[in-house]
Amino acid sequence: MSTPFPSVAAVPRSAPAVPAAKKAASPPKPARAPLLARPRVQRIFYPLLVGMVLIALWQGLVTGLELPPYLVPSPLLMMETLITDWAALGASLWVTVKITVLAFLAATVAGVLISFLFVQSKLIEMALFPYAVLLQVTPIVAVAPLIIIWVKDPTASMVICAALVALFPIISNTTLGLRSVEPDLQSYFQLNRATRLQTLVRLRIPSALPYFFGGLRISSGLALIGAVVAEFVAGTGGSGAGLAYQILQAGFQLNIPRMFAALLLISLTGVGMFVAMAWLSRLALGSWHSSEITP
Repeated sequence: MSTPFPSVAAVPRSAPAVPAAKKAASPPKPARAPLLARPRVQRIFYPLLVGMVLIALWQGLVTGLELPPYLVPSPLLMMETLITDWAALGASLWVTVKITVLAFLAATVAGVLISFLFVQSKLIEMALFPYAVLLQVTPIVAVAPLIIIWVKDPTASMVICAALVALFPIISNTTLGLRSVEPDLQSYFQLNRATRLQTLVRLRIPSALPYFFGGLRISSGLALIGAVVAEFVAGTGGSGAGLAYQILQAGFQLNIPRMFAALLLISLTGVGMFVAMAWLSRLALGSWHSSEITP
């Protein structure tokens, strides 16, 4: 009797050992751009470079041509005067800044409320917008004496004058932004029977923010101009005197270095307000709007 061979189970051959895959090398980190190639540094460095070149040229021309200080003071003399007369100029700077900020805030609130009114009805906008244009094209120098006579408080009258100068850009830009909504989104809101308030808050205001902040940048400078013009017209002296009064007084006394120092403070105030509005715009729009997203 033959003994059957035991069945041998087919044993799969082991696959040849495959060497362990090398870990994928992580992509090299991009080299950091040189300092002067960064956009943020360029925005600061190049204007400062041009300013330093102009100041050096100014100083060289005044020194080389031996111009007297009562014609054109040198930058060094202007800075010396600024330091020497800081007690008076600093107090006047605070008065001018206070009037400018109050006028700017008043113009912002009034401009936004008027824009909300305009966007509710095309008929209201057509009836009232020409008067806003009329207010813009009327010289504030012609209106300021009347306002100063009608309003007894000097500070309040100057705030009103400066606010009138700064009002129109906010009305114009905000109204344009509130109306610049995508038709598809507007149809979607109408399809869902959104109320006017819901459409205003959730659709129109977000669409108008870039236009609104553009208006703020313009109005901040106009508020400063209006404040200085109002101070010129009012001519208030003493503790309530602004930088415009310091310019007038320096002109009467032929103290030209002091006049230039006051002009420098006005210019720096305007630049500071513009930078503050640009920072506020980037803070509000930097995470979602293309106008503030840097590459």
